[in-house]
Formats: sequence, structure tokens, C-alpha cells
Amino acid sequence: MPLADQPLSARSASKRSAILAAAERAFLTHGYLGTSMDGVAADSRVSKQTIYAHFGTKEQLFVDLVKAMTDEAGDAVEVLTPRLDSPEQFRTWLRDYSRGQLDAVLTPRLMRLRRLVIAEVPRFPELAAVMQAQGAGRVIEHLTQVCAEAAVRGLIEADPARAARRLNWLLMAEPINAVMMLGDDALPSPDAREAIANQAVHDFLRLFAAPRV
Repeated sequence: MPLADQPLSARSASKRSAILAAAERAFLTHGYLGTSMDGVAADSRVSKQTIYAHFGTKEQLFVDLVKAMTDEAGDAVEVLTPRLDSPEQFRTWLRDYSRGQLDAVLTPRLMRLRRLVIAEVPRFPELAAVMQAQGAGRVIEHLTQVCAEAAVRGLIEADPARAARRLNWLLMAEPINAVMMLGDDALPSPDAREAIANQAVHDFLRLFAAPRV
């Protein structure tokens, strides 16, 4: 059984969380090569032996950090229960969900992580797949389920997976590209996020909303 999948005691889980928090600070500040296990151990106030007991290697610590940070963003987005009783409720839910996704993903720490993963893909080719699966892949899977139910209820007319992919990229493509290219100064303001979410939902429903009788 992989180390990350083994059950943890409360004390062990607390140490693991402290190590991941220290690893996040180190990797996002110094990059992969600039991060030392000695530094992570000192910051998390555990021994290097404890880090190796939890993660095995520096490489695995980095991979597990990427998984943990992308999972955290996914968890934050999925807390909203879909509202599908009417077109108006569905539109409102789409707006709330879209704004929540922007808030969860467009943070300085996640954008720094994204840049770091891209930089380290030659060293860790599996990381791009991990980030895609745990990030956009997870979001699209969740939206596909919602779109499938919306189609059953006559709210949209579309292949659910296609509709989910389109909504995700209508929402995320432009702001993520801007931040990746221009840095944290390009992170949209709260008002800008509201406008991005509203426009994405408007465009999505123009494409896929079922005609009203």
C-alpha cells in the first residue's frame, strides 16, 4: 500500500499536515531544486526521518503536495448542491458555482504551483497528468454529472460531457492564461470575477439551454 494511502493516527496526520504546509512554503518559494529536506524538517519541526517515513522521498513529497493542493481546490468548488428545479434556479446555481470555482482556483498559491509544475514536467512528467486529473478533470467530471441531470430535467440540450468541458473553459481559459503569463498582478478583482462568471454562464446557456415552450 502506498504511504499516502495508509491510515494515519491523529498525531501522525497532524505531522503529515505540518510537513505538507512546510513543503508548500519551500517549494513555492525556492522551487524544486532549491528546496531541501533539511529546510522542510526545520520549518515543520519534525525530523527528516519523520518526513521520509511519511513520504519516502523528496520527489514523492512534491507529488503529494501537488495532489493535496489541487484536491483542496476541488473540495472547495464541490460544496454547492446543484439547484435544478427551474431554469432560473439552474442559472443562479451556475453563476454561484462559477464564481466559487474562480475563487478556489485563482489564488496566488495555486497559480505559483501551476507554474512550478509546468517548469518541472521534464523531471516529473506524471505531475501534469496529476494536476489535470485532480484539477480540471475533477471539475469537468462533476459538471458532467450536473449537466446530465440538467438534460434529463429539460434544462439543457447537449451531450453532458461536452457541455461540462465548454463551461469549464469558457470560465477558466482567459483568466488562467492571463495570470500564467503576467503573474499575480493579473489576478482578477472580485468585481471582475463576478463579470467573468456571469459572461461564462450567459454564453453557456446561449449554447445549450433548452428552448422554452
